Amino acid sequence: MDNRYSRQTLFKPIAEEGQHKLKHSKVAIIGCGALGSAIAETLVRAGVGTIHLIDRDYVEFSNLQRQQLFTEQDAKAMLPKVVAAKNRLQLINSQITLHTYIQHADPVFMESIAPQVDLIMDATDNFETRLLINDVAFKYNIPWIYGACVGSSGIVFPFIPKKTACFRCLLPILPTLNDTCDTVGIIAPAVMMTSAMQCAEALKILTENMDIVRNKVHHFDCWTNGNMDIGISRIKNPHCATCSETPTHPSLERQHEQLYTVLCGRDTVQVLPSKERKISLQDAEKAAIRRGYFIKRTPYFIEIDKNPYRLIVFQDGRLLIHGLKNINEGRKIYTELFG
Repeated sequence: MDNRYSRQTLFKPIAEEGQHKLKHSKVAIIGCGALGSAIAETLVRAGVGTIHLIDRDYVEFSNLQRQQLFTEQDAKAMLPKVVAAKNRLQLINSQITLHTYIQHADPVFMESIAPQVDLIMDATDNFETRLLINDVAFKYNIPWIYGACVGSSGIVFPFIPKKTACFRCLLPILPTLNDTCDTVGIIAPAVMMTSAMQCAEALKILTENMDIVRNKVHHFDCWTNGNMDIGISRIKNPHCATCSETPTHPSLERQHEQLYTVLCGRDTVQVLPSKERKISLQDAEKAAIRRGYFIKRTPYFIEIDKNPYRLIVFQDGRLLIHGLKNINEGRKIYTELFG
């Protein structure tokens, strides 16, 4: 075990001093799908001392093509992704500390986790959550590393508060990734390349090699061999709501988020519980039984078979309606079940 990191410490920019810094580093990974599972494995193998894994979903067979921590058994058991990831990661490196959260990354949660970490890794699939990460990172002066991929392309950039422009500033000039995995698919090499570049930037930041942190937005296509770097030194908005002299951090102010959301890349509507009324697993079970629906209980959620839809109710009251893209129909199903 003593020589676990020997090849990494032979790399002079890291060395023993950098390895010591990694051991005492704390990282939050928001999302534990394709990018998140690859990032988590890389950082665990690198010896990052404490990792917080946040994800709202469970393992499905369609994940196995590109989400490297998961197995067929995880998909059969419908394990929450953070649980399956933790099971695997602990076998890889028992020396690190793993914290898992089966929940949606909302403003309240993000403000609670921010003071506990040195770096935030973006492994999400939507701009709303990235704007939230961006606001909390700049509010608490925490670097975060943006990453996105679809098809055969990916994009990466590390945001450093008080040094770089923020994600909100960059939105107008970022290469548009309007396609989703649901419309054009994705190949695993695009995931691996994106996560590898994100992790390289993470190692630089955590070992305090700040002078070589990437300073241009990098976009690539591993199928067409295209590469593009976008300079951002002049893009900072002096009136930005996130990184100006008088920030308001609007994404953190939205305590009452939109309750109904279509999840990117899936035929699924997510329903977030309101603060006034959260649905417990017991409530969900009783409602389903009253209507004669077949239910399946696991330690983490209840599955309700409402043909042609499949509903998953988590312990925090969050609901996923699979087989559906229409928010109005999702609202109708939720009201039918829970009033």
